[in-house]
Amino acid sequence: MTPEEGSIHPVDTIIAENVHVTREALLHINALGDGTGVMLYRLRGDAPQLQGVLTEITDVIAHDVLDVEGDVFHLYLHVRPGEPAGKLMALAQKYALIIDTPLAFTDRGGLRVTVVGTHDMLRRALEDLPEDIQISVEQVGQYSPERPYLLSLLTERQAEVFQLAVETGYYEIPRQTTHEKLANELDCAPSTIDEHLRKAESRVLSTLVD
Repeated sequence: MTPEEGSIHPVDTIIAENVHVTREALLHINALGDGTGVMLYRLRGDAPQLQGVLTEITDVIAHDVLDVEGDVFHLYLHVRPGEPAGKLMALAQKYALIIDTPLAFTDRGGLRVTVVGTHDMLRRALEDLPEDIQISVEQVGQYSPERPYLLSLLTERQAEVFQLAVETGYYEIPRQTTHEKLANELDCAPSTIDEHLRKAESRVLSTLVD
C-alpha cells in the first residue's frame, strides 16, 4: 500500500521526514471511539531528538518512548484524526476486516500490510479504496495466525535478497548457490548480499527465539 503523500497520517509524515530516525515497522494501529488514533512504531535512531519534535506537534495528543535497546526503540503515539489513516480504518470497520500487524515500511515509502477477511469483503474494500492510495496485491490465500509474517520485519531489499536466497537453495545442504551468483542476479556486490543476509538472518532468528 502506497499513499500518495508517502505516509498514512500527518504525524507519520513528520517521522518519515526526520533525518534522525528510520521507520522500521508499525506494530499496532487502531482508531478510537472519539475519532483519535493510537499507533506503536518500531524506529531506529535518535529517540530524544524525535521526542523533542513531537512535543511541538499539535496533532500529537500524547507520546512515549518504550523499550530502548541501542538505537532501536518503540514509540507510542496518541494522535488526532488524520488522513488517509482515518479512511483506511473506516474501510476496515465497514467491511469487517482485520489489519494484521506488524506493518512493514518499504524502501519506497509504502507499507506492506496483511489484511484478514472474507474474499467478498476484501474485494469490495479494494474497490472502495480512496484514489490517492495505490495498492499492489502480493499474495492471497489461507491465513495462518500461528505463523508470524517474519518477512515484514525486514526492509524491502533485505526481504528481496532473503527470498531469492531461499528460492535458489542458498540454505540447502549442500548449498546450491553463492553470494556471487545472488549478486549477479540482483546486480550488486557480493559483500552487499552478505550484509543483507546477515541482517535478515539476525532479525528473523531473534524473533523466533524471543
